[in-house]
Amino acid sequence: MLNLLSRTWVLVVLFVAMMAIGYSFSSVQTATGGVLLDMLGTGAEAKARLAEMNAEQKDAHFWATVLNDTAYPLAYGGLFTGLIWRFAGQLRRWFVIPALAVIVADLAENTTQAMALAGNESLIGLKDVLTPAKFGLFILAAVLVLISLGLAIVRRLKTPSTPEAS
Repeated sequence: MLNLLSRTWVLVVLFVAMMAIGYSFSSVQTATGGVLLDMLGTGAEAKARLAEMNAEQKDAHFWATVLNDTAYPLAYGGLFTGLIWRFAGQLRRWFVIPALAVIVADLAENTTQAMALAGNESLIGLKDVLTPAKFGLFILAAVLVLISLGLAIVRRLKTPSTPEAS
C-alpha cells in the first residue's frame, strides 16, 4: 500500500485533492456562520461554539465534517505518507509514523465533533487531547516530508553521473 502511495500519479492526485478540499472549507465556514470546530483547541471552546450555532449551521457543519473533513486527512496524510515513503530512504519506516498517526488523530477528532454536532456532546472533551495531537503530528509530518526531500536531494547530488556517449 505504501508503495502505491509513493507513485507519482497518486501523489499528484492526493495533492490536487488536498488543495481542493482545503479550499472548500472557506464555503463551509460561511455556511456554519463562523469558526469551524477543527480550529478550536479545547472541548470547552467547542461547546461554546456549538451553543452559538443554530440547527442549520450545525447541520452544515455536520455534513462538512463527515464528508469534507473525512476526506481531508486521507488526502494530506496520504500525500505526506507517500512523499516520505518515496524520498526518506532508510529512515522511511520511522519517518512515516507521524504521517499515518495524524490521519488517525484527525479522524478521531472528526468523530467526536460529528457526534457533538448531532447532539451528543459527551466526548467533545477529547478535543483537549486530539486537537493538539492532530496539529502537532501534522507539523511533525510536514517537517519530516521536507527532511525526506532534502535527503533525496543529497543522495541525488552524491550519485555520480554517468558520462554521456559521444
